[in-house]
Amino acid sequence: MYIIGELINGMYANIGTAIKEKNKDVIQKCALDQINAGADALDISCGTVLKDALSDMAWLVNVIQEVTDKPLVLDSSKPAVIESGLRVLKSKAIINSTTADSEKLEVLVPLAKKYNAKLIGITINTKGIPQNKDQRLELAATIVSFCSDAGFSLEDLFLDPILMPVNVAQAQMQDILESIKEFKVIAGPSVKTVVGLSNVSQGAKQRLLINRTFAVMAQACGLDAAILNPLDKDLMDEIITAELILNKQIYCDAYLDAYRKK
Repeated sequence: MYIIGELINGMYANIGTAIKEKNKDVIQKCALDQINAGADALDISCGTVLKDALSDMAWLVNVIQEVTDKPLVLDSSKPAVIESGLRVLKSKAIINSTTADSEKLEVLVPLAKKYNAKLIGITINTKGIPQNKDQRLELAATIVSFCSDAGFSLEDLFLDPILMPVNVAQAQMQDILESIKEFKVIAGPSVKTVVGLSNVSQGAKQRLLINRTFAVMAQACGLDAAILNPLDKDLMDEIITAELILNKQIYCDAYLDAYRKK
């Protein structure tokens, strides 16, 4: 599974302070710690309280790419903030994210094409969060159709079914897992799936256990990528083991070490 590290986010106190104080050592250490733990890419967000998000996003990108050329996932609800990072980014980019609303798609799909970036499409629109599988599939189809008509490669598209907290949306969990399976039907195997894993345990006491269990169940449903905390070693071990059981990795007695060294 494609692992996107979630920890460089201004909503975390240490990262928010580091951005404000322009302390690149904290940011670079967080980046390298996640990569060394197995992250394939890094999600970066300035958070919601900073005054100059455009320059802060550009600063974050520059600071991180001093120490790694891993792909960066530029995370903001504001296209201008995303583009400020894209302008200075030298490696591959993923835009996080567009909704199924035409206003968002008409801005972010051309932006992804302009900078040769991949794109995450979340199955939500101005009407709110979908309440069942059929609504998720309808929104996913809207995103896929728009991207296809715009000439955006579906191989560069990730679909996010919107993972809800289990303590308030327990009845939706099965629908979300089924949506991960059925997103592939919309446009064949080229479309990838992604979730923000920590959302499933928001507000719950057993957060780590819930995250780990859902991750493995979602892998069995065909999940391709997840935005998560790669420093949770048990979570990473379970993801690696699930790939082994799903016959995506070759078994050896030291398969955990072998996976991490590849």
